[in-house]
Amino acid sequence: MTTPNAHPMAAGHIPSYVTAADGSDFLFTFMAVFTITLILLIGVAYFTLHALPEKMAHKSNHPQFQLVGILALLALFTHNNIFWVAAILMAGFQIPDLAAPLRSIADAVRGLGREPEAPAVQGEDTPPPDEPDAPAPAQGEPVAEGH
Repeated sequence: MTTPNAHPMAAGHIPSYVTAADGSDFLFTFMAVFTITLILLIGVAYFTLHALPEKMAHKSNHPQFQLVGILALLALFTHNNIFWVAAILMAGFQIPDLAAPLRSIADAVRGLGREPEAPAVQGEDTPPPDEPDAPAPAQGEPVAEGH
C-alpha cells in the first residue's frame, strides 16, 4: 500500500468510478447533468417539431393560418398524430379558392340587374347640384287656390 490512510484490506488500485471518502460521486453528477440536459433537448425538439406547421403557414401567409395553428395545438395536447399530419398538409398546400369565380359572376349579374339612373332634367323643382339651396320665401297667410 502506497498511501498511509488506505484500509489494510483495500486493493492496490481503486477504479475512478468508486466514490471517494468525502462523498463526491463524479459518475452520478455527470449522469444527472447529462440526463437533465437530454430531457431539455428532447423537449425543445418536440415543441419545435409541433410548431413546424404553424411556422410554415406563417411564412407563406396562408389563408387558413388559424386553422393550422388549432390543428397543431390539438396534436400537441391530445397526442393524436393525425391532427399534426393534417396541419402540415394544410400548411404545405394552399386550398384553391373555388368561390372566387362564383363571386365574380354574382357581382356581374347583380350589376346587370340594376337600372341605370336617369340624368336629372334641369327644368324641374330641384336646384342644380352646384348651387346652394335657396331659402324658402316667407309666407304670410295661406292663399286659396282657384277662388
